[in-house]
Order: sequence, then C-alpha cells, then structure tokens
Amino acid sequence: MFKVIQRSVGSASLSLLTFKVYASPKRDSPHKTSVKVNELSLYSVPEGQSKYVEEPRAQLEESISHLRHYCEPYTSWYSYEYLQTAPPGFFPRLGVIGFAGIVGLLLAKGSKIKKLVYPPGFMGLAASLDYPQQAIVFVQVSGEKLYDWGLRGYIVVEDLWKENFQKPGNVKNSPGNK
Repeated sequence: MFKVIQRSVGSASLSLLTFKVYASPKRDSPHKTSVKVNELSLYSVPEGQSKYVEEPRAQLEESISHLRHYCEPYTSWYSYEYLQTAPPGFFPRLGVIGFAGIVGLLLAKGSKIKKLVYPPGFMGLAASLDYPQQAIVFVQVSGEKLYDWGLRGYIVVEDLWKENFQKPGNVKNSPGNK
C-alpha cells in the first residue's frame, strides 16, 4: 500500500515541475536537416489558388441600388443642412434616444422577439420624454388608425362567418342535427 501511494505522489509531484526547453541548431550540423514550414503536416499550404467570385445581383437589388444612387444627393444635402442648423438641444436629445436604444439592445439578450421590441420601445419612450407634444399627436393618430384597421378586420371576419356558417342549408346549422 505504501509503494502505491509513494509512486502516485511521486508522479503527481513531477507534473507540477516546470522547465523550459530551448531548441537550437548545432553549429557543426549540416544544413540539410532543417525542415521547411510547408513540409510539416500541421502547416500544410492549400494547393489551389482561391478566387473570389461575386454573385450576380437580383432585379430587386439592382432597382434599390438605382433608387439609392438617385436619391443620395438630395438626402445628403437635406441631412447636412438640418445638422448644420439644428434646433437647440437637438444633439443631447439625440444622444439620450440613442443611448436608450443601446440599453434596450443590451437588455434584450436571449430572444429574437426581445431584440425586435426592446430597442425601439426604449427609444420611443426616450423620444416621448424629450418630445411630449409630438408623442401625444403620434399616439392619437396611431390609435385612430389601429382602431380603423381593427374595425375593418372585424367586418371582414363577420362577413366570412355569415357566409360560411350561417347559411340556411348548411349542415352545421340545420334543425335536424341538434
């Protein structure tokens, strides 16, 4: 038993020792013994020349590219003019809104839905705090449009329900099936 413990302690203690090994060529050795890097199996060099081939653009990509190039002078001029004559307090507000978006992105870890909802939500909240009058108008108009869309959807569903399930000859609503 003592021999087993002694051997295991001895081999374990040798693993804790560290030492450096320096490899240098001998001065009197011939030069033929050196190995090139590409001769080593670990550092194999690929044998063919790779070539980048760009995929052809689709029609949609082409049309968007043409539209962007057409609108670029006007958008850059407008943004340049607006940024040169920005209203007072615009840049600090822009910084707060951008920071809120970054915080939303950091808090949205783990879920794709959170990544789609948190940053715009936080940016909208920050923008509504910086621009309260515009936020009220936006909410009023958006609320009216959402109500209109909901009402239209309700009417469509009601019409489909009446057409498919409330016909007098329909088997589901006949008096004999009760």
